[in-house]
Amino acid sequence: MTAPTIANRDDLISYLHTAMALEHATIPPYLTAYYSIHPNTNSDAAHIIRVVAVEEMLHLTLAANVLNAIGGTPDLTRPGFVPSYPAYLPDGEDDFTVDLRPFSPEAVETFCKIERPGTAHGASSRLVPAADSAKTLLVSSPTVEGMRFYSIGEFYAEIIEGLEKVAAADPGLFCGNPARQVGPEAFYSGGGVLKPVTDLDSARWALQFIADQGEGLDSGLYDDDGELAHYYRFRQLQLGRYYQVGDQPDAPSGPPLSITWDDVYQVKVSARLADYPPGELADTARQFNVDYGVFLALLTEAFNGEPTLLQDAVWYMFRLRDKINQLMRNPLPGSDWLHAAPTFEIPAPAGSDQHASLATGEVAQAVPR
Repeated sequence: MTAPTIANRDDLISYLHTAMALEHATIPPYLTAYYSIHPNTNSDAAHIIRVVAVEEMLHLTLAANVLNAIGGTPDLTRPGFVPSYPAYLPDGEDDFTVDLRPFSPEAVETFCKIERPGTAHGASSRLVPAADSAKTLLVSSPTVEGMRFYSIGEFYAEIIEGLEKVAAADPGLFCGNPARQVGPEAFYSGGGVLKPVTDLDSARWALQFIADQGEGLDSGLYDDDGELAHYYRFRQLQLGRYYQVGDQPDAPSGPPLSITWDDVYQVKVSARLADYPPGELADTARQFNVDYGVFLALLTEAFNGEPTLLQDAVWYMFRLRDKINQLMRNPLPGSDWLHAAPTFEIPAPAGSDQHASLATGEVAQAVPR
C-alpha cells in the first residue's frame, strides 16, 4: 500500500485546490457537447448533459466550502486552473484524453470514463504511477510527483482519509470564517443539497457526496439521496434506455431514449485560437474566453465572502450560450467544413482585484433583477 499523501493542513489545501480544478475541468467538455446539439433535437441527451453540468457546479461549490472551512482561499482565476484541452485523466493501465467534442458516441464514452466508479482491476493502492509525467493529469496527487489516481472516487477517498488524520492531530483545523460558506439559499440544482461546512462531519459528508453523485455509492447506480449517479446517467445514452429502480448496471429496463447523432453541429475537436483566421469568428472566440474569465472571477468572489453571487454566476454561465451559438453555427475556415467552437483559453487577468471588479460590474449590468 502507498503511504498516505496528506500529512497536514497545507497538503489538504493543495488537494482541495486540485479538487476544485478537477470539478471545473469537466464543465467545458459538457457545455461543448450540450450546445453542439441542434435546437429542438435530442432532448433526452441535452437534459442529461445540462443537469450534470449544473451538478458539477454544486460539486465545485462543496469543494470550495471545505477549502474555506480549513482556512484556504479559493481562486478560480489562478494560472493553470483551466486546463489546456485535450487534457488527461487517469485510466488505469492507459490514459485517455478529455477533449472539447461535439455530442457523439466518442464524447459520451469520455464522459463515462471521467465519472467511472471503482478501482483499477487488481490494484492494491489508490495511487498508480503516471505513464508520462509530462501530461496534464486532472486527477493526480499534488503532493507526490508522478503519481495519479485511477478514478475520481479514489481521489476523494484519499482526501477524506487525510482530512480525518489531520483533524485528529489538529483540533484547530476548521478555522475558516463561516461567513464564506455558501448555503442552500444561494444555489439550487435539483440534484442535491448545498450545505455549509463547519467541522469534520460536514466536510466528510461534502466530499463523499461529490464522489457518490459522480460514480455511484459503492459502485451502485444511485447516490445516498436516491439520485442516479452521473456515470449511469451517461450510460443511459450508450445503452439507449433509462434506468429504473432495481435494474442491473448494464441492463436498464426503462423507457427508450431517442438519440439522433447526426442532429449535431460537427465542431472542430479541441479547437484552439490558433485555428481561427483573422475575422469575426476569431473575435467572437476571443471575447468568449474573456467572458468565461469573468465567470470564473465571479465564482471566486462568491467563494470569498460574497456567497449570494453564486446564483448570478450560474445564470452567467448559461448566458455564455449566445457566443457559443455564434461560434458553433458557423463553419471554421480551413477546417474542412467543421464548425467553430469555444476554446476555453482564458486570458490571464491583469490583477485579481481588477478582474473581480470587472466581474461584479459586468454581471450587475447583465443579470436581470
